[in-house]
Amino acid sequence: MAGIYIHIPFCKQRCYYCDFHFTTSLKNKEEMIDAIIYELKSRKKEIKDTVKTIYFGGGTPSVLQITDINKIISSIYKNFTVSNNPEITIEANPDDLDENKISDLSKTPVNRFSVGIQSFHDKDLKFMNRAHNSRQALECIPLLKKYGFDNITIDLIYGVPNQNKEEWLYNLNTAFNLDVPHISAYALTVEENTPLNTLIKKGKYPKVSDKKSFDDFNILINESSKHGFEQYEISNFSKKGFLSKHNTSYWQGEMYIGVGPSAHSYNGITRRWNIANNKKYLDNIKLNTYFESEILSAKDKFNEYIMTGLRTMFGVSKNKILQDFGQEFHENFTHKTNALKHKGDINIEGDIITISKSAKFRTDGITSDLFEID
Repeated sequence: MAGIYIHIPFCKQRCYYCDFHFTTSLKNKEEMIDAIIYELKSRKKEIKDTVKTIYFGGGTPSVLQITDINKIISSIYKNFTVSNNPEITIEANPDDLDENKISDLSKTPVNRFSVGIQSFHDKDLKFMNRAHNSRQALECIPLLKKYGFDNITIDLIYGVPNQNKEEWLYNLNTAFNLDVPHISAYALTVEENTPLNTLIKKGKYPKVSDKKSFDDFNILINESSKHGFEQYEISNFSKKGFLSKHNTSYWQGEMYIGVGPSAHSYNGITRRWNIANNKKYLDNIKLNTYFESEILSAKDKFNEYIMTGLRTMFGVSKNKILQDFGQEFHENFTHKTNALKHKGDINIEGDIITISKSAKFRTDGITSDLFEID
């Protein structure tokens, strides 16, 4: 199984809490689409397996015209072997999803939507500097369903300052009432060089509270379980049959290629990443100097397996560690996990190790303690 990630470097806004999205002119859009298609063609020999997932992500892919989306998907079909029913996801914001846009998108092969709701409260959306409002957030999901889209995931943010427990519950219950089959929920984090970080330092916004994020996370786990969702990854909750095939392939170590500025790729041996700057990417694409790469060491591969595996309900396999990494890795891992088992941080069922429910909020810290360090 293989996947293709299309990074679309266009975004209409810059969120206060985000240093990834950026505003850019769309005047060079056609040049960028042509470059992405050129990269797809140039990399067709890298994937010999069947492509089962295609993901349009990055900035705001829904700003693309329908002809652009069909052009990119057509190029994938021409250059790769694609399964009969691939999962094709596009990220979108509620303010992009009016009826005309959704009607147009229903004429493309896209069959899954990832909608950046973030919150159903206007005050939260204003705090995050989002372009949409709560009305648009509420209206876009029924519109998607009207046009036959039932595989929908929404993003929600928790740990938001000045959002109380009842307001977080309202966000969750609204999602449940809209009958979306998948929810991705992320704790609000403050990165350096973001507007939010500057505002907090100036005292214009309260600091993000770890205690609040922890409390909201536990509410999320309990309420989603009551409504038939399974937490299959630390931030992802799915009803039966609706887990993200694309993201799950990442977590299970499948190979994928990423095309477009700043996109990453992985083939099991090498990790590679494209230039993030749009102009440099365009200037270097045909010179084949638009990316960097590294060969992963045994420790790199082990750490990645631990990091991704323990984020999921699938866990990690001690037998796989022994077979793929050898006796020393296996012994070190066993010693460390026995101590974590005694503390109640992990579950050990036969060969498989997973993070215990009580320790899920601390998953990143637990996994880092299991890494092999030089």
